Amino acid sequence: MELICLQQYWWLIISVLGAVLVFLLFVQGGQTMFLDTNDITARQMMVNSIGRKWELTFTTLVTFGGAFFASFPLFYSTSFGGAYWLWMLILLSFIIQAISYEFRRKPGNIFGTRFYDILLFFNGSVGCILLGVAVGTMFFGGEFTIVKTNILDPGAPVISQWSDSHGLEAISDWRNLLLGLVVLFLARMQAGFYFINNLSDDDDVISRARRETIINGGIFVVLFLVFIAVLFTTTGYAYNPETGEISADSNRYLFNLIEMWWFGALFLIGVVMVLFALFRMLLKPDWKGGIWFSGLGTVLVILSLFAALGYNNTAYQPSITDPQSSLTIVNSSSTLFTLKTMTIVSVLVPFVIAYIAYVWRKMDATPITPDEVKADDHLY
Repeated sequence: MELICLQQYWWLIISVLGAVLVFLLFVQGGQTMFLDTNDITARQMMVNSIGRKWELTFTTLVTFGGAFFASFPLFYSTSFGGAYWLWMLILLSFIIQAISYEFRRKPGNIFGTRFYDILLFFNGSVGCILLGVAVGTMFFGGEFTIVKTNILDPGAPVISQWSDSHGLEAISDWRNLLLGLVVLFLARMQAGFYFINNLSDDDDVISRARRETIINGGIFVVLFLVFIAVLFTTTGYAYNPETGEISADSNRYLFNLIEMWWFGALFLIGVVMVLFALFRMLLKPDWKGGIWFSGLGTVLVILSLFAALGYNNTAYQPSITDPQSSLTIVNSSSTLFTLKTMTIVSVLVPFVIAYIAYVWRKMDATPITPDEVKADDHLY
């Protein structure tokens, strides 16, 4: 196995994990809706519905970060180690999520359930936006430089230097914030689809979920179209595989999807599937399959965008301070031995996915009803 083949293989693994993570963010989207109703039973149905899945999102996020660290360690040290304030805020929001589900209904909870619902709202809204901002730097660039010879400096063996704000400047870039809002309203739309599929036929609960899906879906479509227009007209960075030189290239991501037409086709299919789910629900109010069409469509779209980001000799983490410091799957990957070893282990991935699908099916075998929530001893 040649090194370049393994680098491309692991970028595909990273892309799949990133796509699944964005789909699973419907958990965060659902958390932003807990405070929308004063009906305690309806709220508890929503909390229990989403609470069964939050660990899947958390685990996928950790797996995504771990896979990135192992396969492309220079990205990990540059982004996680340099823009650490941005990533610390993201991790803080997810730690808050874990604490909230654990203690929300614990005996002796002196803060009350509403306090933890507010914390879950923080994770659902701020967490989604900041994840979008972090990924936005991979498209639109970050303020960092890389000097590998610094590793020989005993006083400061740090090869990656970020700006003085250490990632917080990414929040001030409107393009990154735009992507963050796209992720947030996609998550809220997906949560509405999931509630319709997972909750009982209670008229008030389902009608509220349907209304939320339509509103958030409309906002998402508008924001997504604006983001795609910005992305396809922005300047990316390409590298010469012979010399390693990195140079600016107009409309890079658009031409990547055109030249890699199979990913371009997956992108269009994914967009159509998401729009189909939204319009089908508008035309057929009692339809409950939206989460599967929208979810699979989301996975295809994100997979295609990650492919356009890293393949076709493209820098997936551009440096706007020093373009030659930009990261590619070639200059930031692990060694041949490490990637070979990881590839052997990766054969277990289908079994993990099959286990997740099995557990999901068992948990969602029957819709959640008000009676079940009142009688259930395990409430989040």
